[in-house]
Amino acid sequence: MNDRTYDVAIIGGGIVGCAIARELSRYRLKLVLIEKECEVGFGTSKSNSGIIHAGHHSSADTLKGPLEWAGNQHWDRLHAELDFGFKRVGELMVAWDDEQRSILDTYLQRGRERGVPGLEIWEKDRIRKEEPNVSRHVVAGLHAPTAGVVNPYEVCFSLIDSARLNGLEVRVNAPVQDIQPLEGGLKVDTAQGPVLARYAINAAGLFADRIAAMAGVGTFSILARKGEEYLLDKRLKGLVTRIIFPCPTPTSKGVLVIPTFDGTIMVGPTANPVLDRSDLTTSMDGGEEIFEQVRRTVPGISPRDCIAEFAGLRAVADGEDFIIGPTAVKGFINVAGIQSPGLTAAPAIAVRVAEILRDEGLALEPDDTFQPAVPKHVIMADLDTGAQAAKAAKDPAFGRICCRCEQVTEGEVIAAIGAGAGTLDGIKFRTRAGMGRCQGGFCTWRCMELLSRELDMPIDRVTKRGGGSWIVCRRDGEEGAPS
Repeated sequence: MNDRTYDVAIIGGGIVGCAIARELSRYRLKLVLIEKECEVGFGTSKSNSGIIHAGHHSSADTLKGPLEWAGNQHWDRLHAELDFGFKRVGELMVAWDDEQRSILDTYLQRGRERGVPGLEIWEKDRIRKEEPNVSRHVVAGLHAPTAGVVNPYEVCFSLIDSARLNGLEVRVNAPVQDIQPLEGGLKVDTAQGPVLARYAINAAGLFADRIAAMAGVGTFSILARKGEEYLLDKRLKGLVTRIIFPCPTPTSKGVLVIPTFDGTIMVGPTANPVLDRSDLTTSMDGGEEIFEQVRRTVPGISPRDCIAEFAGLRAVADGEDFIIGPTAVKGFINVAGIQSPGLTAAPAIAVRVAEILRDEGLALEPDDTFQPAVPKHVIMADLDTGAQAAKAAKDPAFGRICCRCEQVTEGEVIAAIGAGAGTLDGIKFRTRAGMGRCQGGFCTWRCMELLSRELDMPIDRVTKRGGGSWIVCRRDGEEGAPS
């Protein structure tokens, strides 16, 4: 180890890795985050349902249980500090018969024991009053006002922007190739060169078992569980105002109806194991399964309203629980198997990791210069007409529409590029350009032109999400992206 050694290397830039990085940036530490994708949040986190669970879903005899409720309580503070979209819309877990009604009672009792406030059973009449578009065949529901919704990729960007502001170094396009324990720390070999660190946090999601095996502590395995999700047209905004849950099964919380923070409704996910950890395909069978179950709960939803579909893979560890703690290799700490409610629990997981590092011998000295807030970003569609006119007068780029569906201006796209967006998905996740009804049919080329101009790169090097995901190619025989 030498003066170039980091105190902590965080492997993985999903929601958990970003939360850990931001939490540790509160202290006088030299930190680096290592991510195999071209931007943080581009793995499982970008395909997450975006639900902040109310706090009563996971059993108390798991790590998930206490961390779910502890994590839930961090989100208002994080929202205030980091300016990402967050709203406590509440949730309603519905029952179809007396047997399922007893399940509601179980979750009610669990939540009350944990201290989750506001839980109550709603009878038919109350459900029809509060959520008139839910099926009349529902016999009862458990209402939990502490549930919320976020855009998880937006949270990742906000967390990492804050951590960078407070000294974090980020290395992207840097898949880990090997890990070697050394005296006083570890050597993490990446595609971008070696990283020396006193401690390494394995927050590698779907690949956490492989990272652990590289370190010589491959004591668990990860199963990928695919969840297909379907995004509906904005004309359905307000069809439901709360997250609608069916009664859960041992392997899934079921197919949900989710009013997203941005106003669209999302339905899903499925929960099917897959062997290929890169399989993000959607399927006819998955869509039929989703809409059959959803229409039972909210009959007004139709597959014809679908404007986009995608899939995410959840990292399921042996035993279905989180794996968080030190290992037999000094300084190597696992944070693995973080499936649902991992998004909810992420801030509490980060606090627990800091405690583990302290217990393992890392001095955590608070940094008096820590800045909790990040600069607020402009969302023109949220401004009144006067404020929009003033902003456009000051900078004409904010007066030119780039994405008509979501009313995103060129100024917002340029700001996103300046904040680190280097791909079309990077722009989309920061601004919503390309997320509307036409799914990028209008704005894709303009976003590509802006990326090319702002980053001084040829148009054929612009990609959707990094790697080989080019949009256009040069002709055969010309230098550039392969045809």
